[in-house]
Amino acid sequence: MTSRTQRSSATRIGLISDTHNLVRPEALQYLSGCHAIIHAGDICNQAVLDALARIAPVTAVRGNNDIEEPVAALPTHVKLTVQQVTILVVHDITDVGDDPRSEGIDVVVTGHSHKPAISERDGMLFVNPGSAGPRRFKLPISAGMLIIEGGHASVAVDFLVT
Repeated sequence: MTSRTQRSSATRIGLISDTHNLVRPEALQYLSGCHAIIHAGDICNQAVLDALARIAPVTAVRGNNDIEEPVAALPTHVKLTVQQVTILVVHDITDVGDDPRSEGIDVVVTGHSHKPAISERDGMLFVNPGSAGPRRFKLPISAGMLIIEGGHASVAVDFLVT
Protein backbone atom coordinates (compact mmCIF):
# COMPACT_ATOMS: atom_id res chain seq x y z
CA MET A 1 0.00 0.00 0.00
CA THR A 2 1.14 3.48 -0.69
CA SER A 3 0.69 6.68 1.22
CA ARG A 4 -0.32 9.84 -0.55
CA THR A 5 1.56 13.01 0.15
CA GLN A 6 -1.67 14.99 0.04
CA ARG A 7 -3.65 14.26 3.20
CA SER A 8 -7.32 13.44 3.14
CA SER A 9 -9.62 12.77 6.05
CA ALA A 10 -9.44 9.29 7.53
CA THR A 11 -12.32 6.86 7.27
CA ARG A 12 -12.88 4.59 10.29
CA ILE A 13 -14.39 1.20 9.44
CA GLY A 14 -15.36 -1.10 12.29
CA LEU A 15 -14.67 -4.79 11.67
CA ILE A 16 -16.74 -7.48 13.36
CA SER A 17 -17.39 -11.14 12.74
CA ASP A 18 -18.90 -14.29 14.17
CA THR A 19 -21.47 -12.60 16.39
CA HIS A 20 -23.75 -15.68 16.29
CA ASN A 21 -26.92 -13.81 17.40
CA LEU A 22 -25.12 -11.86 20.14
CA VAL A 23 -24.73 -8.09 20.08
CA ARG A 24 -22.44 -7.30 22.99
CA PRO A 25 -22.66 -3.80 24.49
CA GLU A 26 -18.85 -3.76 24.43
CA ALA A 27 -18.94 -4.26 20.65
CA LEU A 28 -21.46 -1.46 20.16
CA GLN A 29 -19.33 0.86 22.27
CA TYR A 30 -16.17 -0.11 20.38
CA LEU A 31 -17.84 0.55 17.01
CA SER A 32 -19.41 3.86 17.99
CA GLY A 33 -18.05 6.72 15.93
CA CYS A 34 -17.25 4.57 12.89
CA HIS A 35 -18.08 5.82 9.42
CA ALA A 36 -18.99 2.27 8.33
CA ILE A 37 -19.03 -1.30 9.66
CA ILE A 38 -18.02 -4.54 7.95
CA HIS A 39 -19.45 -7.81 9.30
CA ALA A 40 -17.53 -10.85 8.02
CA GLY A 41 -20.30 -13.39 8.53
CA ASP A 42 -21.93 -15.78 10.98
CA ILE A 43 -24.48 -13.15 11.90
CA CYS A 44 -27.35 -15.65 12.33
CA ASN A 45 -30.06 -13.04 12.93
CA GLN A 46 -31.09 -9.83 11.18
CA ALA A 47 -31.39 -8.10 14.57
CA VAL A 48 -27.57 -8.10 14.78
CA LEU A 49 -27.28 -6.13 11.53
CA ASP A 50 -30.11 -3.83 12.60
CA ALA A 51 -28.28 -2.98 15.84
CA LEU A 52 -25.04 -2.29 13.96
CA ALA A 53 -26.86 -0.17 11.35
CA ARG A 54 -27.92 2.21 14.13
CA ILE A 55 -24.23 3.08 14.46
CA ALA A 56 -23.14 3.25 10.79
CA PRO A 57 -23.89 1.75 7.36
CA VAL A 58 -23.16 -2.00 7.37
CA THR A 59 -21.62 -4.18 4.67
CA ALA A 60 -22.01 -7.88 5.49
CA VAL A 61 -21.33 -11.29 3.97
CA ARG A 62 -22.97 -14.62 4.65
CA GLY A 63 -21.14 -17.09 6.88
CA ASN A 64 -21.56 -20.85 7.11
CA ASN A 65 -24.06 -20.45 9.99
CA ASP A 66 -26.19 -17.84 8.20
CA ILE A 67 -28.86 -20.29 7.05
CA GLU A 68 -32.10 -18.50 7.96
CA GLU A 69 -33.62 -15.67 5.94
CA PRO A 70 -32.92 -12.83 5.56
CA VAL A 71 -29.21 -13.30 6.40
CA ALA A 72 -29.08 -16.41 4.20
CA ALA A 73 -29.62 -14.09 1.23
CA LEU A 74 -26.42 -12.11 1.91
CA PRO A 75 -23.63 -12.47 -0.66
CA THR A 76 -20.64 -14.71 0.10
CA HIS A 77 -18.17 -12.11 -1.24
CA VAL A 78 -18.30 -8.33 -1.27
CA LYS A 79 -15.79 -5.98 -2.85
CA LEU A 80 -15.90 -2.29 -1.94
CA THR A 81 -13.65 0.70 -2.43
CA VAL A 82 -13.14 3.30 0.27
CA GLN A 83 -11.10 6.31 -0.81
CA GLN A 84 -8.40 4.56 -2.89
CA VAL A 85 -8.39 1.25 -1.01
CA THR A 86 -10.25 -1.81 -2.34
CA ILE A 87 -11.50 -4.25 0.28
CA LEU A 88 -12.60 -7.86 -0.23
CA VAL A 89 -14.86 -9.31 2.46
CA VAL A 90 -15.43 -13.09 2.74
CA HIS A 91 -16.29 -15.24 5.71
CA ASP A 92 -13.73 -18.01 5.25
CA ILE A 93 -10.20 -17.20 4.08
CA THR A 94 -10.23 -20.34 1.92
CA ASP A 95 -12.80 -18.53 -0.28
CA VAL A 96 -10.46 -15.63 -1.09
CA GLY A 97 -9.16 -17.07 -4.37
CA ASP A 98 -5.67 -17.59 -5.73
CA ASP A 99 -4.64 -14.05 -6.64
CA PRO A 100 -6.75 -11.28 -5.09
CA ARG A 101 -3.96 -8.79 -5.87
CA SER A 102 -4.65 -9.23 -9.59
CA GLU A 103 -8.21 -8.07 -8.88
CA GLY A 104 -6.89 -4.87 -7.32
CA ILE A 105 -7.56 -5.94 -3.73
CA ASP A 106 -5.64 -4.03 -1.04
CA VAL A 107 -7.32 -5.39 2.11
CA VAL A 108 -8.94 -8.79 2.76
CA VAL A 109 -11.35 -9.06 5.71
CA THR A 110 -12.34 -12.56 6.86
CA GLY A 111 -13.93 -14.25 9.85
CA HIS A 112 -14.82 -17.90 10.54
CA SER A 113 -11.86 -19.00 12.68
CA HIS A 114 -12.82 -16.84 15.69
CA LYS A 115 -9.08 -16.09 15.95
CA PRO A 116 -8.04 -12.45 15.58
CA ALA A 117 -5.20 -12.03 13.11
CA ILE A 118 -3.44 -9.33 11.10
CA SER A 119 -0.86 -10.05 8.43
CA GLU A 120 0.54 -8.56 5.25
CA ARG A 121 1.26 -10.67 2.18
CA ASP A 122 2.18 -9.59 -1.32
CA GLY A 123 1.36 -5.98 -0.48
CA MET A 124 -2.13 -6.88 0.80
CA LEU A 125 -3.38 -6.46 4.33
CA PHE A 126 -5.26 -9.48 5.72
CA VAL A 127 -7.38 -9.06 8.84
CA ASN A 128 -9.65 -11.32 10.83
CA PRO A 129 -11.27 -9.34 13.65
CA GLY A 130 -11.94 -12.56 15.55
CA SER A 131 -15.28 -13.20 17.21
CA ALA A 132 -17.46 -10.64 18.97
CA GLY A 133 -20.09 -13.27 19.76
CA PRO A 134 -20.29 -16.08 22.29
CA ARG A 135 -16.90 -17.19 23.59
CA ARG A 136 -15.56 -20.26 21.80
CA PHE A 137 -13.02 -22.36 23.66
CA LYS A 138 -10.50 -19.94 25.21
CA LEU A 139 -10.41 -17.58 22.23
CA PRO A 140 -10.73 -13.84 22.93
CA ILE A 141 -13.78 -11.69 22.27
CA SER A 142 -12.55 -9.11 19.77
CA ALA A 143 -13.29 -6.67 16.97
CA GLY A 144 -11.15 -4.53 14.69
CA MET A 145 -10.79 -1.02 13.36
CA LEU A 146 -9.65 -0.33 9.80
CA ILE A 147 -8.42 3.20 9.18
CA ILE A 148 -8.22 4.35 5.57
CA GLU A 149 -6.59 7.57 4.52
CA GLY A 150 -6.26 8.08 0.78
CA GLY A 151 -4.48 4.98 -0.51
CA HIS A 152 -3.19 3.84 2.88
CA ALA A 153 -4.88 1.34 5.20
CA SER A 154 -3.96 0.42 8.76
CA VAL A 155 -5.75 -1.89 11.15
CA ALA A 156 -5.92 -2.82 14.82
CA VAL A 157 -7.73 -5.67 16.52
CA ASP A 158 -8.72 -5.14 20.12
CA PHE A 159 -10.04 -7.41 22.87
CA LEU A 160 -13.53 -6.36 23.95
CA VAL A 161 -13.92 -8.59 27.01
CA THR A 162 -11.18 -9.90 29.28
